[in-house]
Amino acid sequence: MMKYLKKILSILIATALMFSLCGCHGTKGLKEFEIPENFDTSRQFEISFWAKNDTNITQVEIYKKAISDFEALYPNIKVNMRIYTDYGKIYNDVITNISTNTTPNVCITYPDHIATYLTGSNTVIALDDLFADEKYGLNGSEIKYDAPSFDEIVPKFINECKIGEHYYAIPYMRSTEALYINKTYIEKMGYEIPDTMTWDFIWEVSEKAMETDANGNYKINGQKVMIPFIYKSTDNMMISMLKQLDAGYSDNDGNILIFNDTTKDLLFEISKHAKTGSFSTFKISSYPGNFLNAGQCIFAIDSTAGATWMGSNAKNHDIAEDKVVEFETEVLPIPQFNTDEPYMISQGPSICVFNKADPEEVLASWLFAQFMLTNDVQCAYSETEGYVPVTKKAQESPEYLDYLSKASPDDPDHYDIKIKAAKLLLDNTDHTFVTPVFNGSASLRDAAGQLIESVTKSERRKETVDDAYMKKLFKDTASLYHLDQHRTSATESLNKKDLGKLPGPSVALMVTLIVVWLVLGAYYLYNFMIGKKKK
Repeated sequence: MMKYLKKILSILIATALMFSLCGCHGTKGLKEFEIPENFDTSRQFEISFWAKNDTNITQVEIYKKAISDFEALYPNIKVNMRIYTDYGKIYNDVITNISTNTTPNVCITYPDHIATYLTGSNTVIALDDLFADEKYGLNGSEIKYDAPSFDEIVPKFINECKIGEHYYAIPYMRSTEALYINKTYIEKMGYEIPDTMTWDFIWEVSEKAMETDANGNYKINGQKVMIPFIYKSTDNMMISMLKQLDAGYSDNDGNILIFNDTTKDLLFEISKHAKTGSFSTFKISSYPGNFLNAGQCIFAIDSTAGATWMGSNAKNHDIAEDKVVEFETEVLPIPQFNTDEPYMISQGPSICVFNKADPEEVLASWLFAQFMLTNDVQCAYSETEGYVPVTKKAQESPEYLDYLSKASPDDPDHYDIKIKAAKLLLDNTDHTFVTPVFNGSASLRDAAGQLIESVTKSERRKETVDDAYMKKLFKDTASLYHLDQHRTSATESLNKKDLGKLPGPSVALMVTLIVVWLVLGAYYLYNFMIGKKKK
């Protein structure tokens, strides 16, 4: 017995030593990035760029031209682009690749997603030092193109890229949500559009539009179909409503506050209109722009980045041309509870740079990321939809001001609805807001939208929506998105230098050490019992 115990103990100790070596030298964590003193232009670099577009070939061509122009300035840097049609797919692929250190070099993404990437060790680089670097920082002396300075980036937009105490991204484009209105139908019902839209007005007109004639057709459009109010992004809907009411959603410490009485009251109000059929969502009914253009919707809320899908003259839609109805389109900020203090969400992609073992490769990636802030790229991309450039330098450039001055209902390049949507954000940047970013904030955003989707579906299924229903809905939603398990915020994690989950070798080492101590305990207990018997 003693001989076997000694052999087992020897094997376990050897195993522990082996895992300790793996734990020290085989982890996936990367050394913290330090800016090289110089960038060696004689070395060849190949970097990957993961980008997203909404199946808009013009946007893809702008990416390609930006890459070509950049490579002409830096012939030693080759940029390989991978195009995605969904930010969620980019997010999932990045998460999958973090464990193998095969993340892209540069990525179009959102701060909510970056907060999750940061649970890995030094995965995404903090940009603070690069911003300020005299040679390679924003508008640095060694940059081969006309980059903006830090002060030339719109403060609201650059601050959205700060997580905890550091900047982990640069903004690329910005949009907000807009209310696209069939003004013709509003006036036909005897209403006048207010200067600042309110939720009360939206609900009142939406219910009025549900009136039908003796044949069962809706009076307002003479059709069998009418959904007066469709909201594209229900997560933004709930978030914006709570912000306008100064109610709980989450805080900067990552506490989940959304499951409160104000949220419940809002859901009761929304469910009331879902019950009559006057309100629906994109996930339930389909794209609001198609209903708007077919005369089957009066209020369509979507991103300003979707402006080319809105209106009788929209060049983008998924309905037959003979289904398009002629009407006058108005573009306003989203409805408000307090017209004296309006709020609308700020959204749009940012760019982050991933850490690599070679600091010069990271610097090459940063040079390309910064190039995306130049006027040519900013102006060209913003003109594809109702985006606005993120730099004051581009916003105030002669070419962009000329673009804004040429609004026309007949010119696709200067489509008036698209330009109205862009101006809406330019005029209301100070009224925009973003939600706190932390590891788990992306899940909270999904949960916010799910609450509205759930009550809307339940009313359509003629289920009872009461206090008991709401209590269960809150519990089920918290569980579905793991919000009941949420404990720490990204800010807290970063300040504590949280490295996320332990690497596999470290876990194995800990398990092995525990087993060793158990065997040692058994060994000494065995000796103790033998000695006792001898006595």
